[in-house]
Amino acid sequence: MSKKRILLVDDEQDMIYAVQMQLEAGNFKVLTARDGQEGLDQARKEKPDLIILDLMLPRIDGYKVCRMLKFDEKYKDIPIIMYTARAQEADEKLGFEVGADAYLTKPFDPKKLLAKIKELLEKDRRQDGQ
Repeated sequence: MSKKRILLVDDEQDMIYAVQMQLEAGNFKVLTARDGQEGLDQARKEKPDLIILDLMLPRIDGYKVCRMLKFDEKYKDIPIIMYTARAQEADEKLGFEVGADAYLTKPFDPKKLLAKIKELLEKDRRQDGQ
């Protein structure tokens, strides 16, 4: 079975490195982008199995990237996990309003992230099988 592909969009190189290592150890193929526009372009070009999206990004913020993908028929089924340092309830609410499937705050527990990824990919797989 081929590895699931995850697009990680974050402007912090240290965060990309840390999360990428954890995901690759979990047997995922990781694609990366450093800003919102690059993330949007990568998502459209690669159509990954799941996207991990920071909120505070250069060029286009995570809310807009999420909304643009979720309101596009071709990409709306890609699960999106927003992860951010913004822990306010209003930020989380807005994340779900623009279509995020999950919202995690930094710093986060790597085990929680992997569990959420597996849960969303499993749910996605079940829906495909229906």
